[in-house]
Order: sequence, then structure tokens, then C-alpha cells
Amino acid sequence: MFRLQLLSALFILLFSLSPVSANFDYFQLVLTWPASFCYPKNFCKRKSNNFTIHGLWPENKHFRLEFCTGDKYSRFKEDNIINVLERHWIQMRFDEKYASTKQPLWEHEYNRHGICCKNLYDQEAYFLLAIRLKDKLDLLTTLRTHGITPGTKHTFGEIQKAIKTVTNNKDPDLKCVENIKGVKELNEIGICFNPAADSFHDCRHSKTCDETDSTQTLFRR
Repeated sequence: MFRLQLLSALFILLFSLSPVSANFDYFQLVLTWPASFCYPKNFCKRKSNNFTIHGLWPENKHFRLEFCTGDKYSRFKEDNIINVLERHWIQMRFDEKYASTKQPLWEHEYNRHGICCKNLYDQEAYFLLAIRLKDKLDLLTTLRTHGITPGTKHTFGEIQKAIKTVTNNKDPDLKCVENIKGVKELNEIGICFNPAADSFHDCRHSKTCDETDSTQTLFRR
């Protein structure tokens, strides 16, 4: 009897902690820097000279919502939306024909993250929202305006300060990798928005970059 009660209590606890669609504090729009993502150069089938969308992730204060229940991704068939997505949300690991037909990255991102906000945004609205939020920003121009150009190194604070000039002083999430041992390089930038997507929100730091002023982060050319 006690064991049955314990199992019931555990089930209720797990259910209460499971992701619930639209129950999130903010979105994180994650933009990838292709030069870093595609290093070494033969890693990608296609590349871009500007930031491209990785994903749009519903998050709560202490955790990211993932793998919520709901209808799975349905491949887009209309050329108009496929062409728009291919310009802004490039599936760089795949050639254009395979990417536009099979849509592996878009499917992965929607099934892992997009379903978690389906009560607010259906599949098409979710993807169009990501594109609209990206269009609010021109991070490459913003960084260049502050002297942060591809091929140069800067501290975490310098990069963060530049980006905060276009996020209403809200913290971005800078994501770094070490493609070369001992060299931190900027790989992605997360910009956060409230669930209605009409104002910026502070991002939780992923802490993949060295946030001290003593380390220079490479912005790969």
C-alpha cells in the first residue's frame, strides 16, 4: 500500500514538473556565427557571411522547456515560406536540395522547442516569429560599429556591451566554443524576448565563455 502511494506521489510530482506548452517566461532567439560553426571549413555544405538562426527556445528562469507534448513537425511544402526560411534559418550542414526537401534542422528545432509554445504560436507562426525577431536585429553591423569585426579578439564585456546597445540594455547570452585548444571563440548569440515578443528580456548566461576581463574572445573570420 505504501509503495503504491509513493509511486502515485512520484507520478504526480513528475507530471507537475513536465513541460507545459506556453508556460514559459521568455524566448531566446539563438543566432549562429557561421565561420565558427563551420570550422573547419569542410564541415558545412553551405555557409553564410552573416548570423543565421539556430532556434527559438521557450525558457523559464532556471531551465529551458524541451520535448513538450503535441503534434510533431509537419514539413513545409509552400515555396514561399521555404525560401524565406532558407534565407534566414540556413541548414548549413546540408545541401540546398536535401535541406529544403527533408528540412532536418527545422524539424529538430520545432520538435524540441517549438511545440512548447504551441498554445501561443502554431508551427507556421513559430517560424515566422523567429524570422521577424531576427529582422529586428543586425548584430553584425552592431558589432562592427563597436570595432568588433571578424578576425579580431575582444573581452566578453566588450562584446556584451555592444549587443546591449540594441537590446534595451538587456543581457544577451554569448555562447563560446574552443575549436582550437585554449582559444575561446564566439559561436552564438542569444537574444531574449518576452512571450508576446514585443520587448526584450534578460537572458540567462550559458557560461560557455570566459566572462573575465583577462581573456580575449575570438570573433572568427
